[in-house]
Amino acid sequence: MNLALWIVAGLLAAAYLLGGVFKAVTPKEKIAAAGASGRWVDDFSAGAVKAIGAVEVLAAAGLILPAVLDIAPVLVPLAALGLVILMLGAAVTRFRRHELKLVAVDLVYILLAAFVAWGRFGPESFIS
Repeated sequence: MNLALWIVAGLLAAAYLLGGVFKAVTPKEKIAAAGASGRWVDDFSAGAVKAIGAVEVLAAAGLILPAVLDIAPVLVPLAALGLVILMLGAAVTRFRRHELKLVAVDLVYILLAAFVAWGRFGPESFIS
């Protein structure tokens, strides 16, 4: 179970680090031009898109660094819960835009982040 949690957390961290950096440094117009998966930025200001990217980068760090460095490891499941909340917002945005295939992708991310939160709060907690 511990290994599965590390693998899922690592994959989530990599995905959110890449996506977050992309959102933080890429102009909103270029994200929107990337195709159907980027059209959601039309509903947000450029600053909000960059803020979402920053939150994703921080969450990626929060999934891994506290446990690796053994500094406040309770932040790992809290970061995972933060991602669940962030992705719920993403799913709602995509649902409102009638992007139902992408809502399914968001739900997968929600389930993976919820698995990490559950596992790190529960059976494989870093907190003794």
